[in-house]
Formats: sequence, C-alpha cells, structure tokens
Amino acid sequence: MGLKSLWLHKLRSALTALGIIFGVCSVIAMLAIGEGASFEAQEQIRQLGSNNIIVHSVKPPEETSMSAQQTRSLRYGLTYVDAERIQSTVPNVEVVVPARNIPKHIRSWKRRVDGNLVGTVPWFREVANRTLLRGRFISTLDMHRQSAVCVLNEPVARELFPLEDPIGQTVRASTDSYEVVGILRASTVTAPSSSNKAAGAGMEVYIPMTTAQSRYGDTIFHRRSGSFEATTIQLHTIYVRAPRLDDVMPAAKAVERLLAHAHAKKDYEVVVPLDLMERAKATKRIFSIVLGSIAAISLLVGGIGIMNIMLATVTERTREIGIRRALGARRRDIITQFMAETTLLSSTGGLLGVALGVVIPYLVTRFAGMLTIVTVGASTLAFSISVAIGLVFGIYPAYRAAVMDPIEALRHE
Repeated sequence: MGLKSLWLHKLRSALTALGIIFGVCSVIAMLAIGEGASFEAQEQIRQLGSNNIIVHSVKPPEETSMSAQQTRSLRYGLTYVDAERIQSTVPNVEVVVPARNIPKHIRSWKRRVDGNLVGTVPWFREVANRTLLRGRFISTLDMHRQSAVCVLNEPVARELFPLEDPIGQTVRASTDSYEVVGILRASTVTAPSSSNKAAGAGMEVYIPMTTAQSRYGDTIFHRRSGSFEATTIQLHTIYVRAPRLDDVMPAAKAVERLLAHAHAKKDYEVVVPLDLMERAKATKRIFSIVLGSIAAISLLVGGIGIMNIMLATVTERTREIGIRRALGARRRDIITQFMAETTLLSSTGGLLGVALGVVIPYLVTRFAGMLTIVTVGASTLAFSISVAIGLVFGIYPAYRAAVMDPIEALRHE
C-alpha cells in the first residue's frame, strides 16, 4: 500500500528523496576527497622513510643577521664526529648515512644547470628510498679509490642530455670531470627544512664522499659584489635509520640530546618522518570529521523535507485513515504503513546517493587530476545514516496518523 501511494505521486516522491540523494552523495564525495588528500600526504612522508630520522645543518639565526659585513667566515652545522657519535652511542640505530652538498654549475658539452654535488656513501640509496633507473650507484670501491664517477638524478640527466644516453658521458663541475655511471629517480618529496630552499635544490649529482672531501674540503666560498663569504660545513645531512618503528621516536630523542650536548648553538634540525605521518593522520581525522559534519547537514535537511511531505500526506489522506480505522485497522498498522513509506523514500534516496557519490569522485580525479578514494566504510555509513534519518523523521507523521480519531477522520473533507 505504501509503495502504491508513493507511485501515485511520483514527482513529489522524487523531489522528497532529492534531499537524501544529495546528502548521501556529498558525504561520500567529501570523505573521498579528504581520504585522497590524506593518502597523498602520508605517501609523500612515507617516501622519506618511516624508519628514518633526518638531521639537517641549519644556519643559526645570529649568523643570518651578520649580512652587513663584507667579509666573513661562518662555521656551523653537523660534523663527521656527530655521525660517528650517533652510530656508536645512540641505541637502536641500524645505519647512519652522511651527506654533504656542494653548490656547483654542472655542465655537459653545451648545457649547464645550477645544482648540488652531493658527497655520500654507497648505502645512501637504500636508506633515502631512491630508485635506481639505470646503471649503478656509488660503490665501496669508488669510495676507496676516490673515483671521479657520479650518479645523476633524473632532472639533471634530462637537462644535460636531452637526446643522448647519459651513461658513460662526462659532466664537469668547475674544473673537475666526472664519468656518469648511473641515474636515480628524483625524489618527489624532501624533508621540510630551510636548507632545502637553497638554489639548485632538486638538481643533484651524487659523488663518493671521499672524492668530495679530497676535492672540495669542508669550506665553501661565495663571492658576491662587494662581499666575500667562507662557510665551513662538514655535513649537510645525516640519515639515521632505526631497525623497527617502535625504536624511531626513542632514537630521535637520543639524537636530539646528543646534538644538544655537543653543539653550543642550535645549528641543526631533526626531522622524524614517522612523527610527521602521525600528525598527518591526526589532521586527516579532523578533516574527515569537519567534512562529514558539513555533509551531514545536507542529510538533516533531507530528513526535514521527508517529515514535511509526510505530514502533508497524512493531512491529504485523513479520510483514508478514517476508513481504514473504521474497517478494523489498528494504530500500529497505520504506523507501519507510514513508516514503510518514509523508509522506502529514504533508502531509495540513499542508494541513488551512493551511486552518485561514487561517480563524482571519479569525475574529480578524471578532470581535475585530484586523487580521491571512495571507501566501503564511507558508503555504508552514509547509506545507514540516510535510512536512520528516514526512520527518525517518519515517526512523528506516522504517530499523528495513528492517533487520529476515526470519526473525525471520516468527517474530514
């Protein structure tokens, strides 16, 4: 009987269900967009290495304020001794990887890029999660021989050798030449640090640490118009890897304490990707709650719409209710009839909303290039809420119909 009544007023039933359809659709779409944004953020942090602790050299604030001097000499940052102490004294540390950046103009025969020579060790690639695209990475033999070999990251290889095969070619940095032995995939994410904002960041050429030490020393000279600066930094970055996730945070605190004891000024920065990931997850939870709450308002409005229409329906069908009661229908039969109609309206609207909610994130990904993730949990939750709203907002109209006096109902015109 409820289905027949809804079918007789198809347009009104469809318009009543629209609120539920758009409510469910917006819940699923907003949660899908939030889930996709959170996944991308966590994936970028994961690329830094969940088990890693990354320590950067940072220029102290008091050194930054000395720019008025025409000639100056700066000494700050991480040292080889810091790396050795971390390896030997901090418990639960598996690997320590030092890295040193030397800003240079990198040249091939006809092309040039501004980048960094990165002096490092053979196990850098595994710890820093860099993918080897071609050739090989720096070897232990290269370290021992102080070989003049280098590994280009993908952007440098593309800029210097757009048409040729880079492997076996020669690149020059100042007066030094290096044979290209491999190509690394560029990292799509860098640890948040002020040192990453330097010119040439992202254009990297990796050479053996021993080669960097013997050819360039620890001091970098900068000559500008009217000023001269000599900066002594032994290491720009130290990667520390813990064997297990549970060991990361205790090891990070131990590294902090060790560096605070060894450095008179705060010329370092400790970045823990695992900590960043936990913060990203907490932000995602807040983001999902806010988006879900906003979308739930649409569902609430849809529920109010259903109640209004059902109240109007009860008024229109007062005489029908009186006839049914006079023929022996009980109050619970009247309640069941109207509750069945509201449940049918809300569940049908919920199903259509789920279908639309799956299609919209797909269109967003297809045309806007934004990652979206539709989860079964979000679809199930949105549909369940729509059914629950139909039941809650259908109770009052059904109750009004059930308590109606049959004689008064039969007199209704």
